[in-house]
Amino acid sequence: MKHILHIIAFNTPWPANYGGVIDIYHKIRALHAVGIGVILHCFEYGRSHADQLKEICSEVHYYTRHTGLIPNLSLIPYNVNSRRSHLLLQDLLVDNAPILFEGLHSCYLLNHPALADRFKIVRCCNIEHNYYRALAEVESNFIYRNFFNLEAYRFERFEPQLHHAQLIYTVSTAEEKDLKQRYPDLKIQFIPCFHAYDDLSILPGQSDYVLYHGKLSVGENEKAALYLISNVFSHLKSPCIIAGMDPSCHLLKAVAPYSNIQIIANPNDEEMQRLITNAQVHALITFQNTGLKLKLLNSLFAGRHILVNKTMLTGSGLDKLCYIADTPEAMIKICKKLLQTPFDPKEIHQRRKLLFPTFSNLSQAQNIKEQLEYQ
Repeated sequence: MKHILHIIAFNTPWPANYGGVIDIYHKIRALHAVGIGVILHCFEYGRSHADQLKEICSEVHYYTRHTGLIPNLSLIPYNVNSRRSHLLLQDLLVDNAPILFEGLHSCYLLNHPALADRFKIVRCCNIEHNYYRALAEVESNFIYRNFFNLEAYRFERFEPQLHHAQLIYTVSTAEEKDLKQRYPDLKIQFIPCFHAYDDLSILPGQSDYVLYHGKLSVGENEKAALYLISNVFSHLKSPCIIAGMDPSCHLLKAVAPYSNIQIIANPNDEEMQRLITNAQVHALITFQNTGLKLKLLNSLFAGRHILVNKTMLTGSGLDKLCYIADTPEAMIKICKKLLQTPFDPKEIHQRRKLLFPTFSNLSQAQNIKEQLEYQ
């Protein structure tokens, strides 16, 4: 008999083209592959209904997200309160199957009395109050900065709702450790981000460019890109590419003086895959030690040399597969060296050895399936 799992998604997870929805989509894909029947519940937020989800889900339901001022007039986080739905509760009550809440954003019903006897899992994508405080620190707009700080305060108050879940999945070992220290009575487990790769797709050999990629409209990613432009890429003679969704005018202006730096805005999946696979060096830095950066996993499964700062690796256990530098001088030196160093096929074997089974979609889906069987 096929096992059934309700999954509540904070957004429609197709197309799978940025962090959180990538994890959700490929989790569903892997669960489908191991025989889990997923009933997917999506809050609509700037995305259309997706027929592609019907191929991997038993059912797909959509709900209106209540945006605007009214959901913000509450001590419940805006990103939670705007995802409240009586219709969702009705749909969850048609059976007694387990429920997976994707992030605290989707946890409005976590403490509802009608769900008290259900087996409930929360996927923690970040320590949300830390994440929103970090967003506030890099935000120049006064209104947004105050919103992020307020949201951080509200998420810190809301987080103890996790006590209503029977199981917590974190995306990094650092966050697993943090939550275990603060909630020693909860069952908390590290389940890495799900991703687009079922095997490595790395091309040995050599090319001539350095790549940074990410959702460029996110303040954290823009800050990283601006840092690389000013401190690293502008000091290299080789081509440097920054690729991702919705770059700001500020970012576009920042690259204008440099003939070797190019921004590729809103590449489709095929173009992004080509950029990742053919880059000689992936320069990936972050100033936030929250979550596990999917861009790092994507690069390790499909890219050649990986250059990161220490913060990018927080809680990942992937240090042995990357070159680490925390100063512009060290980053420039390593980039120059790696641009002249063909990627050896032996390194592909080493990556596979360290990435599997921990970062295997199917292995982790099987892990979840076994936990559902014995709950």
